[in-house]
Amino acid sequence: MDEQLYAIPVNDAFNEDTECPVCSMYASLQKNAIEFTMGPSYMEDDVRMETNEVGFCAKHVEMMYGNQNRLGLGLMLHTHMQNLIKETEKAQKKGRSSGGGFFKKNTEGSAVSAYMRQVKNSCYICNRIENIFERYIDTIFYLYEKDSAFKAKFDASKGFCVDHYQVLYDAAESHMSGGALKDFTTKIDKLFLENMKRVCDDVEWYTDKFDYRNKDADWKNSKDALIRAIKKLDSIELQL
Repeated sequence: MDEQLYAIPVNDAFNEDTECPVCSMYASLQKNAIEFTMGPSYMEDDVRMETNEVGFCAKHVEMMYGNQNRLGLGLMLHTHMQNLIKETEKAQKKGRSSGGGFFKKNTEGSAVSAYMRQVKNSCYICNRIENIFERYIDTIFYLYEKDSAFKAKFDASKGFCVDHYQVLYDAAESHMSGGALKDFTTKIDKLFLENMKRVCDDVEWYTDKFDYRNKDADWKNSKDALIRAIKKLDSIELQL
């Protein structure tokens, strides 16, 4: 069963002392996807065919550039650009859609616009991550209902970032119903708000420390408050 297969990485993420264990799950998948893509796999025909077609988003191509395998990245970008040129030439030959005019812009049906939107919104790394990430989310709900030890870890967590709170909130409806759904919603709502308020208070004290009257006061738990606030709000992992 997939849920049992993915139980280890999900449990590992919830064992961490983090502001969002789902972010930890995603970060691990992202690291693995980058390493896979920049490893020998980029020479495999099926992988190369897909990277040629979908390319990479700005975030992940920057991470790939930092991987140091510049030859591998160069080869993938070269053949992706060749494919982009070929497909753009095809789209350009179809011309603009009829119906345009001074007062009307008709780009939705334009082959060029449609292809450029496709290129901008596609990424091989994102696709690879999402395929497994969805199963990780399924596993969270499976363990929450079947594994009391995991449920205790979930309930004792520091909550979630904005993005992953929504992911779990929305996904709950396809995994639970009735009283179970109501109880889970109550729990995740409380986890999110209580921990968001906790970090918010830490940020407030962080700013208060800049007041000369608090110069000698204890930092309490606020030294890394900005980093944790950014994690909560934007799912970004920064270092102190």
